[in-house]
Amino acid sequence: MSHGQGVDASPSQISNKSSDSTAGKIIDAVIAKKKPPPETRDAIWTRRFVILSFWAVVILVGLPVWWKTTTIYRADLPLQVMTDWADGKTCRPVFPLRIAVEAPALPSQDAQHLLRTTQHALDDLNEFSAHHLRLMLADNSLPSNASQEMLGTLNYKDNGIQSSANDQDIALLIKLIPGDSGSTPRSELQPYSPTLEVYYSPNQIPPSSSTSSPLATFLANELQRIFAEEQATLAYLLSSSSTAHSPKIKSLSPETAAVLERQSTRAFKYAPTYHLTFSLFSPTAAPSAWEIEAALQDYLSPLLESLSSISNFTVDTQVQLYATFSPSIHQPEFDNDRNAWSLRKEDLSGFINAAEWPLSPSIGIGPTVNFVLYVPDQSQSPLIVKENGGNSWLIPQWGGVLILNPTISPKSDTPTLLTKDALRPAMLTFLNQLFSLLGVPQSPASLPLRLSTLERVRAASLLFSASSTLGALARLTKALPSISIPDTVAESVDQTIAHLHQACDDLRQGRFHGALEHARIAEAEAEKAFFERSMVGQVYFPDEHKVAVYLPLLGPVAVPLVMAALKELQGLSRRRKTRAE
Repeated sequence: MSHGQGVDASPSQISNKSSDSTAGKIIDAVIAKKKPPPETRDAIWTRRFVILSFWAVVILVGLPVWWKTTTIYRADLPLQVMTDWADGKTCRPVFPLRIAVEAPALPSQDAQHLLRTTQHALDDLNEFSAHHLRLMLADNSLPSNASQEMLGTLNYKDNGIQSSANDQDIALLIKLIPGDSGSTPRSELQPYSPTLEVYYSPNQIPPSSSTSSPLATFLANELQRIFAEEQATLAYLLSSSSTAHSPKIKSLSPETAAVLERQSTRAFKYAPTYHLTFSLFSPTAAPSAWEIEAALQDYLSPLLESLSSISNFTVDTQVQLYATFSPSIHQPEFDNDRNAWSLRKEDLSGFINAAEWPLSPSIGIGPTVNFVLYVPDQSQSPLIVKENGGNSWLIPQWGGVLILNPTISPKSDTPTLLTKDALRPAMLTFLNQLFSLLGVPQSPASLPLRLSTLERVRAASLLFSASSTLGALARLTKALPSISIPDTVAESVDQTIAHLHQACDDLRQGRFHGALEHARIAEAEAEKAFFERSMVGQVYFPDEHKVAVYLPLLGPVAVPLVMAALKELQGLSRRRKTRAE
């Protein structure tokens, strides 16, 4: 072979190269078919806009609608003001009592000097600054024999300054009467009039140069004695209330505090209306009737009329025959020493047969006060309490029970009718029990003074109760941020605060009847706000319940949106890395 001749490839080699090239093209075609075509820039931005549109709808429309429809409405409450009332920082209760002194037989200068001397003696005796007595001189032109019912509007002089005051604002009227017979000075408190008659001798009038006198000391001691129980009750009320901040609280002895504690425990909570139920129970068919209407008219109606300025009363009566003892107590036992049947003291609490005797505690719109008159069977009469021989007892915050043992001969039967005269002892006992259940003080001996004391005590207790309720509502609002507060609650709170201010101002001015009215409204509005139905329901719907409701609904919707957003972010990250390489 010559050097200029080229080397020719064999046919077999040419065939192998052709087959390899064909196989490579086939593989490249298969791979090209498996991979999707590259996205255009417009397609990428379209996908991004779709994802963003879904998220925009969720964020800009869905979340605001959900927030608006599920947000719990909370009206604005003056929480700091409410807390200040509860802490006693807004109002310090004071009880200025005006005492009018009528001295027609004394010259004006002597009467004014006597009042100043007595006032100094009163201030020295007073240990309770929140309760103070202020003496005022009545106009000498008023006749000394004028009755309290005809006082109307009187003119009074306080330290020589004449002022006008209504008789309702005068706690007590002192009539200074010169007397030559009997020991002087002496006093007589009228039982059915807020009047204290003081008899003195002319030589007991202090001269203008003296700073004290026996008459002034006597008047100061008498006034201090008359209002001693009221001072103790108000001091106990202020000391036991967390809302009271008085600069000087009168210290009470343990015995006095224990007595006041028992009185407050057995008395009903104040209510605008009480329902009185008088029931006659008998284990036999007699007595089957009683003159209760006449007895109530004579013995009860005058008292209820006197109490009308504090509370209203409704009355009903009932008769229940064949009323057996409660099976939970021992049967009466015969006492040979007293020749009477007796009940043990430990059985008195179960004397009322609640299962069979119709004594419903929910009659009427207010608390029901029950008075039970039980006439025992002739075979078990007379029936008394074994330990003390009494025939009546009081059930705290429920009512009273009296066992009436009719005076009958051994051969006669139990009368079928209880007359008004026969009911008189029972009605008087029920009246005393009603006084205890309403919280009427036991002294002084004048009924109008005791009722006016009750009015002041009730006004103060209602003011403290409403203030305490405001504080509880403020603490509840702060402790439960998810609780709803409707506008009605805010309105009731505003009404409560407004009437509390009025009540506090009336107390400072000595207008105790007005203070009671405003405190009554304030307490009712505070209770209405605290026990709002829609607000109380939210307390029993915690946040865990909301999560359990929302998760099954939001889960299927949120997963696709979140996964699409994550995938797009990952693709964007890969493209940025590819561009960087």
